[in-house]
Amino acid sequence: MTAQLNEADYLARLHDLWAKAWPKGIPTKPNYIHGEVALTEYLRVWAKQQAQKPAVIFYGHVTTYGELDRQSDRFAALLREKGVRKGDRVAVFMPNCPQFHIVFFGILKLSAIHVPVSPLSRAFELAYELNDTDAEVIVALDQLAPVVDQVRGETKLREVIVTSFADVIPDQPTIPVPESIRAPRITVPGATDLLPALAALPEPKPLPPAGLDDIAALNYTGGTTGMPKGCVHTQRDMVYTAAANHGISVASREDSVYLSFFPEFWIAGENFGLIFPLFAGATLVLLARWDAVGALSAIDRYKVNITAMPVDGAVELMDHPRFKDFDLSSLDQVRVVSFVKKLNPDYRKRWKDLTGIILAEASWGMTETHTSNTFVAGFQDNDFDLLSQPIFVGLPVPGAEFKITDFESGELIALGGEGEIRVRTPSLLKSYWNKPQATAESLVDGWLRTGDIGTIDEQGFLHFLGRRKEMLKVKGMSVFPPEIEALLGQHPKVLGSGVVGRDDADKGQVPVAYIQLKPEAIGNTSPGEIQAWCAERMATYKVPEIRIIDALPMTATGKVKKQELNVNAPL
Repeated sequence: MTAQLNEADYLARLHDLWAKAWPKGIPTKPNYIHGEVALTEYLRVWAKQQAQKPAVIFYGHVTTYGELDRQSDRFAALLREKGVRKGDRVAVFMPNCPQFHIVFFGILKLSAIHVPVSPLSRAFELAYELNDTDAEVIVALDQLAPVVDQVRGETKLREVIVTSFADVIPDQPTIPVPESIRAPRITVPGATDLLPALAALPEPKPLPPAGLDDIAALNYTGGTTGMPKGCVHTQRDMVYTAAANHGISVASREDSVYLSFFPEFWIAGENFGLIFPLFAGATLVLLARWDAVGALSAIDRYKVNITAMPVDGAVELMDHPRFKDFDLSSLDQVRVVSFVKKLNPDYRKRWKDLTGIILAEASWGMTETHTSNTFVAGFQDNDFDLLSQPIFVGLPVPGAEFKITDFESGELIALGGEGEIRVRTPSLLKSYWNKPQATAESLVDGWLRTGDIGTIDEQGFLHFLGRRKEMLKVKGMSVFPPEIEALLGQHPKVLGSGVVGRDDADKGQVPVAYIQLKPEAIGNTSPGEIQAWCAERMATYKVPEIRIIDALPMTATGKVKKQELNVNAPL
Protein backbone atom coordinates (compact mmCIF):
# COMPACT_ATOMS: atom_id res chain seq x y z
CA MET A 1 0.00 0.00 0.00
CA THR A 2 1.40 3.38 -1.03
CA ALA A 3 1.87 5.90 1.79
CA GLN A 4 -0.36 8.93 1.52
CA LEU A 5 1.48 12.05 0.31
CA ASN A 6 1.65 15.15 2.48
CA GLU A 7 0.18 18.16 0.65
CA ALA A 8 2.59 20.72 2.11
CA ASP A 9 5.62 18.64 1.06
CA TYR A 10 4.05 17.88 -2.33
CA LEU A 11 3.42 21.57 -3.08
CA ALA A 12 6.85 22.60 -1.77
CA ARG A 13 8.44 20.18 -4.22
CA LEU A 14 6.29 21.50 -7.06
CA HIS A 15 7.19 25.10 -6.32
CA ASP A 16 10.85 24.13 -6.37
CA LEU A 17 10.43 22.38 -9.73
CA TRP A 18 8.49 25.33 -11.15
CA ALA A 19 11.25 27.72 -10.06
CA LYS A 20 13.88 25.57 -11.77
CA ALA A 21 11.85 25.26 -14.98
CA TRP A 22 10.82 28.94 -15.11
CA PRO A 23 12.05 30.56 -18.35
CA LYS A 24 14.57 33.39 -18.00
CA GLY A 25 13.07 36.84 -18.37
CA ILE A 26 9.51 35.73 -17.51
CA PRO A 27 8.08 37.57 -14.45
CA THR A 28 7.52 35.38 -11.41
CA LYS A 29 4.82 37.53 -9.79
CA PRO A 30 1.58 39.11 -11.05
CA ASN A 31 2.33 42.54 -12.50
CA TYR A 32 -0.27 45.07 -11.35
CA ILE A 33 0.59 48.08 -13.49
CA HIS A 34 -1.59 50.51 -11.51
CA GLY A 35 -1.90 48.45 -8.35
CA GLU A 36 -4.42 45.86 -7.26
CA VAL A 37 -7.48 47.99 -7.91
CA ALA A 38 -10.70 47.38 -9.82
CA LEU A 39 -10.47 47.04 -13.60
CA THR A 40 -12.77 50.07 -13.90
CA GLU A 41 -10.10 52.12 -12.08
CA TYR A 42 -7.59 51.04 -14.72
CA LEU A 43 -9.95 52.53 -17.30
CA ARG A 44 -10.11 55.80 -15.35
CA VAL A 45 -6.31 56.01 -15.05
CA TRP A 46 -5.73 55.35 -18.74
CA ALA A 47 -8.49 57.82 -19.67
CA LYS A 48 -6.64 60.54 -17.75
CA GLN A 49 -3.22 59.63 -19.10
CA GLN A 50 -4.16 59.00 -22.75
CA ALA A 51 -7.68 60.27 -23.34
CA GLN A 52 -7.31 60.52 -27.11
CA LYS A 53 -5.72 57.14 -27.63
CA PRO A 54 -7.91 54.55 -29.39
CA ALA A 55 -9.15 51.93 -26.96
CA VAL A 56 -11.31 50.04 -29.49
CA ILE A 57 -11.22 50.20 -33.28
CA PHE A 58 -14.14 48.55 -35.05
CA TYR A 59 -13.92 48.53 -38.88
CA GLY A 60 -12.66 52.12 -38.69
CA HIS A 61 -14.96 53.34 -35.92
CA VAL A 62 -12.74 54.55 -33.05
CA THR A 63 -13.63 54.68 -29.37
CA THR A 64 -10.92 56.47 -27.41
CA TYR A 65 -10.04 55.81 -23.79
CA GLY A 66 -11.63 59.11 -22.84
CA GLU A 67 -14.84 58.25 -24.70
CA LEU A 68 -15.00 54.76 -23.26
CA ASP A 69 -14.66 56.18 -19.75
CA ARG A 70 -17.31 58.87 -20.31
CA GLN A 71 -19.75 56.60 -22.14
CA SER A 72 -19.49 53.86 -19.52
CA ASP A 73 -20.12 56.51 -16.83
CA ARG A 74 -23.22 57.50 -18.73
CA PHE A 75 -24.35 53.92 -19.10
CA ALA A 76 -24.00 53.42 -15.34
CA ALA A 77 -26.16 56.54 -14.90
CA LEU A 78 -28.72 55.20 -17.39
CA LEU A 79 -28.96 51.95 -15.44
CA ARG A 80 -29.45 53.88 -12.20
CA GLU A 81 -32.18 55.88 -13.88
CA LYS A 82 -33.86 52.57 -14.76
CA GLY A 83 -33.70 51.37 -11.18
CA VAL A 84 -30.63 49.14 -11.35
CA ARG A 85 -28.63 49.05 -8.13
CA LYS A 86 -25.53 47.34 -6.76
CA GLY A 87 -25.79 43.57 -7.10
CA ASP A 88 -28.58 43.63 -9.69
CA ARG A 89 -27.99 41.43 -12.71
CA VAL A 90 -27.89 42.97 -16.19
CA ALA A 91 -28.00 40.59 -19.16
CA VAL A 92 -25.86 41.44 -22.19
CA PHE A 93 -27.10 39.72 -25.36
CA MET A 94 -24.76 41.05 -28.02
CA PRO A 95 -22.02 40.00 -30.41
CA ASN A 96 -18.70 41.83 -30.48
CA CYS A 97 -19.12 45.57 -30.95
CA PRO A 98 -17.87 48.78 -29.26
CA GLN A 99 -21.17 49.06 -27.37
CA PHE A 100 -20.32 45.80 -25.58
CA HIS A 101 -17.32 47.58 -24.00
CA ILE A 102 -19.38 50.59 -22.93
CA VAL A 103 -22.01 48.33 -21.37
CA PHE A 104 -19.48 46.03 -19.68
CA PHE A 105 -17.61 48.84 -17.94
CA GLY A 106 -20.80 50.71 -17.10
CA ILE A 107 -22.23 47.67 -15.34
CA LEU A 108 -19.02 47.19 -13.40
CA LYS A 109 -18.79 50.88 -12.42
CA LEU A 110 -22.29 50.68 -10.95
CA SER A 111 -21.30 47.50 -9.04
CA ALA A 112 -24.11 45.70 -10.83
CA ILE A 113 -23.47 42.22 -12.23
CA HIS A 114 -22.58 41.52 -15.85
CA VAL A 115 -24.43 38.49 -17.27
CA PRO A 116 -23.13 37.76 -20.79
CA VAL A 117 -25.42 35.62 -22.94
CA SER A 118 -24.32 34.00 -26.18
CA PRO A 119 -25.82 35.87 -29.14
CA LEU A 120 -26.32 32.44 -30.72
CA SER A 121 -28.80 31.51 -27.99
CA ARG A 122 -32.35 30.61 -28.86
CA ALA A 123 -35.32 31.58 -26.70
CA PHE A 124 -35.12 28.50 -24.47
CA GLU A 125 -31.46 29.17 -23.65
CA LEU A 126 -31.93 32.90 -23.12
CA ALA A 127 -34.93 32.34 -20.83
CA TYR A 128 -32.93 29.90 -18.74
CA GLU A 129 -30.16 32.40 -17.97
CA LEU A 130 -32.59 35.27 -17.41
CA ASN A 131 -34.62 33.21 -14.96
CA ASP A 132 -31.56 31.76 -13.25
CA THR A 133 -30.22 35.26 -12.57
CA ASP A 134 -33.57 37.07 -12.16
CA ALA A 135 -32.26 39.72 -14.55
CA GLU A 136 -34.76 42.53 -15.08
CA VAL A 137 -32.75 44.51 -17.63
CA ILE A 138 -31.21 43.28 -20.86
CA VAL A 139 -29.03 45.00 -23.45
CA ALA A 140 -29.43 43.39 -26.86
CA LEU A 141 -28.46 43.87 -30.46
CA ASP A 142 -31.50 45.02 -32.42
CA GLN A 143 -31.29 41.92 -34.64
CA LEU A 144 -31.76 39.77 -31.53
CA ALA A 145 -34.82 41.63 -30.25
CA PRO A 146 -37.25 38.99 -31.63
CA VAL A 147 -35.61 36.39 -29.37
CA VAL A 148 -35.97 38.74 -26.39
CA ASP A 149 -39.65 39.26 -27.27
CA GLN A 150 -40.22 35.50 -27.21
CA VAL A 151 -39.16 35.23 -23.57
CA ARG A 152 -40.54 38.43 -22.01
CA GLY A 153 -43.68 36.75 -20.77
CA GLU A 154 -41.79 34.00 -18.96
CA THR A 155 -39.06 36.12 -17.33
CA LYS A 156 -38.80 39.13 -15.04
CA LEU A 157 -37.59 41.45 -17.79
CA ARG A 158 -38.93 44.99 -17.40
CA GLU A 159 -36.39 46.98 -19.44
CA VAL A 160 -34.95 46.28 -22.88
CA ILE A 161 -32.10 48.39 -24.21
CA VAL A 162 -31.09 47.87 -27.83
CA THR A 163 -28.28 48.97 -30.07
CA SER A 164 -27.26 48.36 -33.66
CA PHE A 165 -24.23 47.63 -35.79
CA ALA A 166 -25.52 50.48 -37.96
CA ASP A 167 -24.61 52.92 -35.17
CA VAL A 168 -20.91 52.09 -35.39
CA ILE A 169 -20.10 50.84 -38.90
CA PRO A 170 -18.57 53.78 -40.80
CA ASP A 171 -19.85 54.75 -44.23
CA GLN A 172 -16.37 53.98 -45.51
CA PRO A 173 -14.95 51.13 -43.40
CA THR A 174 -11.19 50.79 -43.21
CA ILE A 175 -11.28 46.99 -43.54
CA PRO A 176 -13.79 44.60 -45.16
CA VAL A 177 -17.08 44.24 -43.28
CA PRO A 178 -18.99 40.92 -43.45
CA GLU A 179 -22.40 41.31 -45.04
CA SER A 180 -24.16 40.06 -41.91
CA ILE A 181 -22.72 43.02 -40.00
CA ARG A 182 -24.03 45.52 -42.56
CA ALA A 183 -27.66 44.79 -41.66
CA PRO A 184 -29.88 47.89 -41.51
CA ARG A 185 -31.10 49.23 -38.19
CA ILE A 186 -34.23 47.59 -36.79
CA THR A 187 -36.71 49.67 -34.83
CA VAL A 188 -37.72 47.93 -31.60
CA PRO A 189 -40.94 49.35 -30.15
CA GLY A 190 -40.84 49.92 -26.40
CA ALA A 191 -37.07 49.53 -26.15
CA THR A 192 -34.50 52.18 -25.19
CA ASP A 193 -32.02 52.97 -27.98
CA LEU A 194 -28.64 52.84 -26.22
CA LEU A 195 -26.44 55.48 -27.85
CA PRO A 196 -29.10 58.21 -28.24
CA ALA A 197 -30.11 57.60 -24.62
CA LEU A 198 -26.52 58.08 -23.48
CA ALA A 199 -26.19 61.27 -25.51
CA ALA A 200 -29.35 62.70 -23.94
CA LEU A 201 -28.09 62.26 -20.37
CA PRO A 202 -26.46 65.14 -18.50
CA GLU A 203 -22.81 64.66 -17.64
CA PRO A 204 -22.88 62.26 -14.66
CA LYS A 205 -20.64 62.45 -11.64
CA PRO A 206 -18.22 59.52 -11.51
CA LEU A 207 -19.26 56.84 -9.06
CA PRO A 208 -17.03 55.75 -6.16
CA PRO A 209 -14.62 52.94 -7.08
CA ALA A 210 -16.27 49.53 -7.28
CA GLY A 211 -15.27 46.96 -4.68
CA LEU A 212 -12.65 44.46 -5.75
CA ASP A 213 -14.53 41.63 -4.09
CA ASP A 214 -18.08 42.56 -5.07
CA ILE A 215 -19.67 40.16 -7.55
CA ALA A 216 -18.93 41.56 -10.99
CA ALA A 217 -19.96 38.85 -13.47
CA LEU A 218 -21.82 35.58 -13.84
CA ASN A 219 -20.01 33.68 -16.57
CA TYR A 220 -22.02 30.63 -17.60
CA THR A 221 -20.43 27.29 -18.11
CA GLY A 222 -21.90 23.81 -18.20
CA GLY A 223 -21.56 20.66 -16.16
CA THR A 224 -22.05 16.95 -16.39
CA THR A 225 -25.52 17.17 -14.87
CA GLY A 226 -28.30 19.67 -15.30
CA MET A 227 -28.23 23.01 -17.07
CA PRO A 228 -25.31 25.49 -17.35
CA LYS A 229 -24.13 27.13 -14.15
CA GLY A 230 -23.21 30.76 -13.52
CA CYS A 231 -19.66 31.15 -12.22
CA VAL A 232 -19.49 33.98 -9.69
CA HIS A 233 -16.51 36.21 -10.51
CA THR A 234 -15.28 39.50 -9.07
CA GLN A 235 -13.24 42.41 -10.37
CA ARG A 236 -10.34 41.03 -8.31
CA ASP A 237 -10.57 37.88 -10.45
CA MET A 238 -10.46 39.96 -13.61
CA VAL A 239 -7.54 42.18 -12.66
CA TYR A 240 -5.54 39.27 -11.20
CA THR A 241 -5.99 37.28 -14.41
CA ALA A 242 -4.66 40.23 -16.39
CA ALA A 243 -1.75 40.82 -13.99
CA ALA A 244 -0.82 37.13 -13.88
CA ASN A 245 -0.63 36.97 -17.68
CA HIS A 246 0.91 40.41 -18.31
CA GLY A 247 4.42 39.91 -19.66
CA ILE A 248 4.05 36.16 -19.15
CA SER A 249 1.65 34.54 -21.57
CA VAL A 250 1.15 37.87 -23.36
CA ALA A 251 3.97 40.42 -23.50
CA SER A 252 1.91 43.58 -23.85
CA ARG A 253 2.80 47.28 -23.66
CA GLU A 254 0.97 50.59 -23.95
CA ASP A 255 1.93 50.76 -27.62
CA SER A 256 0.68 47.24 -28.31
CA VAL A 257 -2.16 46.68 -30.77
CA TYR A 258 -4.35 43.63 -30.21
CA LEU A 259 -6.63 41.98 -32.74
CA SER A 260 -9.51 39.92 -31.39
CA PHE A 261 -12.53 38.26 -32.87
CA PHE A 262 -13.13 35.87 -29.96
CA PRO A 263 -16.75 36.29 -28.83
CA GLU A 264 -16.70 38.61 -25.83
CA PHE A 265 -19.54 36.77 -24.08
CA TRP A 266 -17.10 33.84 -23.79
CA ILE A 267 -14.59 33.89 -20.92
CA ALA A 268 -11.59 33.72 -23.29
CA GLY A 269 -13.05 36.57 -25.35
CA GLU A 270 -13.71 38.56 -22.18
CA ASN A 271 -10.06 38.17 -21.22
CA PHE A 272 -8.53 38.80 -24.63
CA GLY A 273 -10.90 41.53 -25.78
CA LEU A 274 -12.34 43.34 -22.77
CA ILE A 275 -9.67 42.91 -20.09
CA PHE A 276 -6.10 42.33 -21.30
CA PRO A 277 -5.80 45.25 -23.78
CA LEU A 278 -7.37 47.77 -21.42
CA PHE A 279 -5.31 46.56 -18.45
CA ALA A 280 -2.17 47.32 -20.47
CA GLY A 281 -3.44 50.61 -21.91
CA ALA A 282 -3.18 49.10 -25.39
CA THR A 283 -5.40 49.42 -28.45
CA LEU A 284 -7.84 46.68 -29.45
CA VAL A 285 -8.83 46.14 -33.07
CA LEU A 286 -12.13 44.30 -32.71
CA LEU A 287 -13.87 42.15 -35.31
CA ALA A 288 -17.51 41.16 -34.98
CA ARG A 289 -16.66 37.66 -36.15
CA TRP A 290 -13.89 35.64 -37.76
CA ASP A 291 -13.18 36.64 -41.33
CA ALA A 292 -9.85 35.71 -42.91
CA VAL A 293 -9.53 38.72 -45.21
CA GLY A 294 -10.81 41.02 -42.48
CA ALA A 295 -8.18 39.72 -40.06
CA LEU A 296 -5.38 40.03 -42.62
CA SER A 297 -6.53 43.53 -43.54
CA ALA A 298 -6.70 44.59 -39.90
CA ILE A 299 -3.19 43.34 -39.13
CA ASP A 300 -1.83 45.19 -42.15
CA ARG A 301 -3.81 48.43 -41.65
CA TYR A 302 -3.36 48.83 -37.89
CA LYS A 303 0.05 47.18 -37.47
CA VAL A 304 -1.32 44.61 -35.04
CA ASN A 305 1.36 42.89 -32.99
CA ILE A 306 -0.73 40.58 -30.74
CA THR A 307 -3.52 38.26 -31.75
CA ALA A 308 -5.02 34.87 -30.96
CA MET A 309 -7.03 32.41 -33.02
CA PRO A 310 -7.88 28.73 -33.31
CA VAL A 311 -5.30 26.65 -35.14
CA ASP A 312 -7.99 26.30 -37.81
CA GLY A 313 -7.83 30.08 -38.34
CA ALA A 314 -4.06 30.09 -38.73
CA VAL A 315 -4.27 27.27 -41.28
CA GLU A 316 -7.04 29.11 -43.16
CA LEU A 317 -4.86 32.21 -43.33
CA MET A 318 -1.84 30.29 -44.59
CA ASP A 319 -3.98 28.58 -47.22
CA HIS A 320 -5.66 31.79 -48.33
CA PRO A 321 -4.77 32.84 -51.88
CA ARG A 322 -4.38 36.47 -50.73
CA PHE A 323 -2.18 35.72 -47.70
CA LYS A 324 0.92 37.25 -49.30
CA ASP A 325 -0.97 40.39 -50.35
CA PHE A 326 -0.83 41.71 -46.77
CA ASP A 327 2.02 43.00 -44.64
CA LEU A 328 2.06 40.98 -41.44
CA SER A 329 5.51 42.08 -40.30
CA SER A 330 4.10 43.92 -37.26
CA LEU A 331 3.07 40.63 -35.63
CA ASP A 332 5.28 39.44 -32.80
CA GLN A 333 2.89 37.26 -30.79
CA VAL A 334 0.28 34.88 -32.15
CA ARG A 335 -1.39 32.58 -29.65
CA VAL A 336 -3.45 29.67 -30.92
CA VAL A 337 -5.94 27.28 -29.38
CA SER A 338 -6.30 23.69 -30.55
CA PHE A 339 -9.99 22.94 -31.01
CA VAL A 340 -10.61 20.99 -34.20
CA LYS A 341 -7.15 21.21 -35.74
CA LYS A 342 -4.25 20.79 -33.32
CA LEU A 343 -0.99 22.76 -33.35
CA ASN A 344 1.84 20.56 -34.60
CA PRO A 345 5.47 21.10 -35.68
CA ASP A 346 4.50 21.24 -39.37
CA TYR A 347 1.98 24.06 -38.86
CA ARG A 348 4.46 25.92 -36.66
CA LYS A 349 7.28 25.61 -39.20
CA ARG A 350 5.05 26.69 -42.05
CA TRP A 351 3.82 29.76 -40.12
CA LYS A 352 7.38 30.71 -39.13
CA ASP A 353 8.60 30.34 -42.71
CA LEU A 354 5.82 32.68 -43.86
CA THR A 355 5.86 35.26 -41.05
CA GLY A 356 9.08 34.87 -39.10
CA ILE A 357 7.30 34.31 -35.78
CA ILE A 358 6.44 31.23 -33.73
CA LEU A 359 2.94 29.97 -33.08
CA ALA A 360 2.40 29.01 -29.44
CA GLU A 361 -0.57 27.57 -27.60
CA ALA A 362 -2.52 30.01 -25.44
CA SER A 363 -3.14 28.28 -22.10
CA TRP A 364 -5.16 25.81 -20.08
CA GLY A 365 -8.12 27.16 -18.20
CA MET A 366 -11.81 26.98 -17.40
CA THR A 367 -14.67 29.42 -16.98
CA GLU A 368 -14.52 28.58 -13.28
CA THR A 369 -10.92 29.86 -13.06
CA HIS A 370 -11.39 32.83 -15.41
CA THR A 371 -9.20 30.73 -17.75
CA SER A 372 -5.62 31.68 -18.78
CA ASN A 373 -4.17 29.72 -15.84
CA THR A 374 -1.02 28.28 -17.44
CA PHE A 375 1.60 29.48 -19.89
CA VAL A 376 3.84 27.82 -22.44
CA ALA A 377 5.90 30.86 -23.46
CA GLY A 378 9.59 30.04 -23.41
CA PHE A 379 9.20 26.35 -24.19
CA GLN A 380 9.12 26.43 -27.98
CA ASP A 381 12.80 25.65 -28.66
CA ASN A 382 13.06 22.47 -30.71
CA ASP A 383 9.26 22.16 -30.36
CA PHE A 384 9.70 21.03 -26.76
CA ASP A 385 6.10 21.99 -25.97
CA LEU A 386 4.61 20.15 -28.95
CA LEU A 387 6.71 17.02 -28.62
CA SER A 388 6.13 16.62 -24.88
CA GLN A 389 3.31 14.15 -24.37
CA PRO A 390 0.60 13.93 -23.15
CA ILE A 391 -0.66 17.38 -24.21
CA PHE A 392 1.72 19.94 -22.72
CA VAL A 393 0.03 22.89 -21.00
CA GLY A 394 3.12 24.21 -19.28
CA LEU A 395 3.49 25.91 -15.91
CA PRO A 396 0.93 27.72 -13.75
CA VAL A 397 0.90 31.50 -14.06
CA PRO A 398 2.11 33.29 -10.89
CA GLY A 399 -0.33 32.77 -8.05
CA ALA A 400 -1.90 29.60 -9.43
CA GLU A 401 -1.21 26.06 -8.22
CA PHE A 402 -2.08 22.59 -9.49
CA LYS A 403 -2.15 19.15 -7.99
CA ILE A 404 -3.18 15.71 -9.26
CA THR A 405 -5.51 13.64 -7.12
CA ASP A 406 -7.42 10.40 -7.21
CA PHE A 407 -10.88 11.04 -8.66
CA GLU A 408 -12.64 9.05 -5.96
CA SER A 409 -10.64 9.50 -2.75
CA GLY A 410 -9.08 12.89 -3.42
CA GLU A 411 -5.68 11.60 -2.29
CA LEU A 412 -2.59 13.08 -3.93
CA ILE A 413 -1.00 11.15 -6.77
CA ALA A 414 2.77 11.10 -7.13
CA LEU A 415 4.44 12.99 -9.95
CA GLY A 416 4.08 11.13 -13.22
CA GLY A 417 0.80 9.52 -12.18
CA GLU A 418 -2.55 10.24 -13.79
CA GLY A 419 -5.58 11.58 -11.97
CA GLU A 420 -7.87 14.58 -11.62
CA ILE A 421 -6.41 18.04 -12.13
CA ARG A 422 -7.25 20.28 -9.18
CA VAL A 423 -6.43 23.98 -9.30
CA ARG A 424 -6.17 26.76 -6.74
CA THR A 425 -5.92 30.35 -7.97
CA PRO A 426 -6.90 33.86 -6.83
CA SER A 427 -9.30 34.01 -9.79
CA LEU A 428 -11.24 30.91 -8.76
CA LEU A 429 -15.00 31.28 -8.87
CA LYS A 430 -16.50 32.18 -5.52
CA SER A 431 -19.45 29.86 -6.08
CA TYR A 432 -21.91 28.68 -8.67
CA TRP A 433 -24.80 31.14 -8.68
CA ASN A 434 -27.69 29.83 -6.58
CA LYS A 435 -26.26 26.29 -6.63
CA PRO A 436 -24.84 25.50 -3.19
CA GLN A 437 -24.70 21.74 -3.76
CA ALA A 438 -22.76 22.07 -7.01
CA THR A 439 -20.46 24.56 -5.30
CA ALA A 440 -19.78 22.20 -2.40
CA GLU A 441 -19.06 19.33 -4.78
CA SER A 442 -16.63 21.33 -6.94
CA LEU A 443 -14.85 23.56 -4.41
CA VAL A 444 -13.05 21.45 -1.84
CA ASP A 445 -10.73 23.10 0.70
CA GLY A 446 -10.08 26.00 -1.67
CA TRP A 447 -9.32 23.77 -4.67
CA LEU A 448 -11.48 23.31 -7.75
CA ARG A 449 -12.20 19.79 -8.88
CA THR A 450 -11.89 20.24 -12.64
CA GLY A 451 -13.07 16.83 -13.79
CA ASP A 452 -10.14 16.89 -16.22
CA ILE A 453 -7.62 14.07 -16.37
CA GLY A 454 -4.00 15.12 -16.20
CA THR A 455 -0.52 14.50 -14.89
CA ILE A 456 2.38 16.56 -13.55
CA ASP A 457 5.70 15.20 -14.76
CA GLU A 458 9.00 15.00 -12.90
CA GLN A 459 10.00 18.47 -14.14
CA GLY A 460 6.80 20.01 -12.79
CA PHE A 461 5.06 20.52 -16.14
CA LEU A 462 1.30 20.02 -16.33
CA HIS A 463 -0.11 17.74 -19.02
CA PHE A 464 -3.75 17.40 -20.05
CA LEU A 465 -5.06 13.98 -21.03
CA GLY A 466 -8.74 14.64 -21.57
CA ARG A 467 -12.05 15.60 -20.01
CA ARG A 468 -13.72 13.20 -17.73
CA LYS A 469 -16.82 15.32 -17.98
CA GLU A 470 -19.13 14.83 -20.89
CA MET A 471 -18.48 18.19 -22.48
CA LEU A 472 -18.14 18.17 -26.25
CA LYS A 473 -16.25 20.68 -28.39
CA VAL A 474 -18.07 21.57 -31.62
CA LYS A 475 -15.87 23.89 -33.68
CA GLY A 476 -14.35 25.08 -30.43
CA MET A 477 -17.70 25.83 -28.78
CA SER A 478 -18.62 23.98 -25.61
CA VAL A 479 -21.67 21.72 -25.85
CA PHE A 480 -23.01 19.96 -22.80
CA PRO A 481 -25.11 16.81 -23.35
CA PRO A 482 -27.26 17.32 -20.22
CA GLU A 483 -28.41 20.67 -21.61
CA ILE A 484 -29.55 19.01 -24.87
CA GLU A 485 -31.16 16.17 -22.94
CA ALA A 486 -33.02 18.64 -20.74
CA LEU A 487 -34.46 20.34 -23.81
CA LEU A 488 -35.34 17.06 -25.52
CA GLY A 489 -37.22 16.14 -22.37
CA GLN A 490 -39.69 18.90 -23.23
CA HIS A 491 -40.52 17.40 -26.62
CA PRO A 492 -44.06 15.96 -26.46
CA LYS A 493 -43.07 12.75 -28.27
CA VAL A 494 -39.78 12.01 -26.49
CA LEU A 495 -39.76 9.55 -23.62
CA GLY A 496 -36.06 9.75 -22.92
CA SER A 497 -32.72 10.58 -24.50
CA GLY A 498 -28.99 10.11 -24.14
CA VAL A 499 -26.54 12.45 -25.86
CA VAL A 500 -22.97 11.47 -26.68
CA GLY A 501 -20.31 12.82 -29.01
CA ARG A 502 -19.20 11.61 -32.41
CA ASP A 503 -15.80 12.61 -33.79
CA ASP A 504 -16.02 14.73 -36.93
CA ALA A 505 -13.18 15.79 -39.20
CA ASP A 506 -14.57 19.28 -39.78
CA LYS A 507 -16.25 20.14 -36.47
CA GLY A 508 -14.11 18.21 -34.00
CA GLN A 509 -17.17 16.62 -32.43
CA VAL A 510 -20.88 16.41 -33.17
CA PRO A 511 -23.59 15.73 -30.57
CA VAL A 512 -25.65 12.63 -31.26
CA ALA A 513 -28.96 12.19 -29.45
CA TYR A 514 -30.37 8.70 -28.99
CA ILE A 515 -34.13 9.00 -28.60
CA GLN A 516 -36.67 6.64 -27.10
CA LEU A 517 -40.13 7.73 -28.23
CA LYS A 518 -43.35 7.62 -26.28
CA PRO A 519 -45.48 4.65 -27.37
CA GLU A 520 -48.03 6.80 -29.22
CA ALA A 521 -45.27 8.46 -31.25
CA ILE A 522 -43.67 5.26 -32.53
CA GLY A 523 -44.00 4.96 -36.29
CA ASN A 524 -45.18 8.52 -36.90
CA THR A 525 -42.19 10.58 -35.76
CA SER A 526 -39.05 11.07 -37.82
CA PRO A 527 -35.50 12.09 -36.78
CA GLY A 528 -35.81 15.12 -39.05
CA GLU A 529 -38.90 16.32 -37.22
CA ILE A 530 -37.16 16.21 -33.85
CA GLN A 531 -34.01 17.81 -35.24
CA ALA A 532 -36.06 20.68 -36.70
CA TRP A 533 -37.75 21.13 -33.32
CA CYS A 534 -34.33 21.36 -31.67
CA ALA A 535 -33.10 23.84 -34.28
CA GLU A 536 -35.85 26.24 -33.26
CA ARG A 537 -34.80 26.12 -29.63
CA MET A 538 -31.02 26.01 -29.44
CA ALA A 539 -27.94 27.46 -31.07
CA THR A 540 -27.09 25.81 -34.40
CA TYR A 541 -23.85 24.22 -33.20
CA LYS A 542 -25.73 22.44 -30.39
CA VAL A 543 -28.37 20.83 -32.61
CA PRO A 544 -27.76 17.07 -32.41
CA GLU A 545 -27.98 14.30 -34.93
CA ILE A 546 -31.06 12.24 -34.02
CA ARG A 547 -31.08 8.48 -33.81
CA ILE A 548 -34.35 6.83 -32.76
CA ILE A 549 -33.92 3.52 -30.96
CA ASP A 550 -36.37 1.04 -29.45
CA ALA A 551 -35.16 1.44 -25.89
CA LEU A 552 -32.38 3.27 -24.08
CA PRO A 553 -29.94 1.05 -22.17
CA MET A 554 -30.49 1.89 -18.51
CA THR A 555 -28.78 1.18 -15.20
CA ALA A 556 -30.68 -0.18 -12.21
CA THR A 557 -30.85 3.34 -10.82
CA GLY A 558 -32.45 4.77 -13.95
CA LYS A 559 -29.41 6.29 -15.65
CA VAL A 560 -28.65 5.89 -19.34
CA LYS A 561 -25.65 3.65 -20.01
CA LYS A 562 -24.00 6.00 -22.46
CA GLN A 563 -21.07 3.67 -22.96
CA GLU A 564 -23.50 1.35 -24.74
CA LEU A 565 -24.61 4.02 -27.22
CA ASN A 566 -22.49 3.22 -30.26
CA VAL A 567 -22.10 6.27 -32.49
CA ASN A 568 -20.23 4.14 -35.04
CA ALA A 569 -23.10 1.69 -35.51
CA PRO A 570 -24.70 1.81 -38.97
CA LEU A 571 -27.84 3.93 -39.17
